[in-house]
Amino acid sequence: MKGFEHPDLLVGCGVPDDAGVFRVRPDLALVQTVDFFTPVVDDPYQFGQIAAANALSDIYTMGAKPITALNLVAFPVCKLGTDTLKAILQGGSDKVAESGAVLLGGHSVEDEEPKYGLAVTGTVHPDKLITNSGAVEGDRLVLTKPLGTGVLVTALKGGLLSPDEEDALAGGMAALNAAAAKVMCRVGVHACTDITGFGLLGHLREMAVNSGADAEVDLASVPFLPRAEELAEEGLLPAGAYRNREHIEEHIEIRGKAVQASLDLLFDPQTSGGLLISVPAERSEQLLAELRRAEAADARVIGCIHGSGSGQILVKGV
Repeated sequence: MKGFEHPDLLVGCGVPDDAGVFRVRPDLALVQTVDFFTPVVDDPYQFGQIAAANALSDIYTMGAKPITALNLVAFPVCKLGTDTLKAILQGGSDKVAESGAVLLGGHSVEDEEPKYGLAVTGTVHPDKLITNSGAVEGDRLVLTKPLGTGVLVTALKGGLLSPDEEDALAGGMAALNAAAAKVMCRVGVHACTDITGFGLLGHLREMAVNSGADAEVDLASVPFLPRAEELAEEGLLPAGAYRNREHIEEHIEIRGKAVQASLDLLFDPQTSGGLLISVPAERSEQLLAELRRAEAADARVIGCIHGSGSGQILVKGV
């Protein structure tokens, strides 16, 4: 699709990023995004929270503050009833309130399959905008949440998770990236994206391509959710993981020995995943320390950015 051109359009359709950005005055830009999907957990309230956190995440990746949100609902009211819908909307509303934004309303349609999400608007000073295209040679890559939600959601649908495991999974997906975003803005970073449907390697490739660079991932340093590797080894990979691999595998080089299940999880589509931050090497330890103080205990340096390139990614095994 051909992108629009406008002197105040800072991020649009021309370069893939997490949200669109439009400058309304020299010291203020609007950041806008939209996202919705089908249920990933059984509890409707938890689903509402997860969907809202996922939509809000795109605002945080840009270094922006969410200010307003609108509900997007497709729902079979006659089949599932209004109580379920109310629980979904309450979950979303509570998560928006947690972010400090205001829920203005929204739109709903009748549909055979429930879907929920949000259109979110945030604000940022144009000079403080963070995109996924600013990574530079020598940067360290920091991931703030472990991978594996796609595999675990697949296991959940197959009845293979305990109630406690389901609650832990839902809690992780419902956790806002707000604190991590605040830390990265304070420390100062070059680029950021969040890990969602394209998986870690898909979103890293997008960052690398947009930055005109190549990247490297140390597989041993990548954090995974409990049981994610076990379940991936049993073949519980979502269809999206295969599509992600097929789409970018010609741009991935694997060097050294690596467990196949761990490699598979690099392509695993995430729901409300963590931030992937490209930070100057000299600030990486400060970023990690502050992230961990901000309760991002799983934050890790997982790789680095190489010099000018075309978005090739080296995955280093043992």
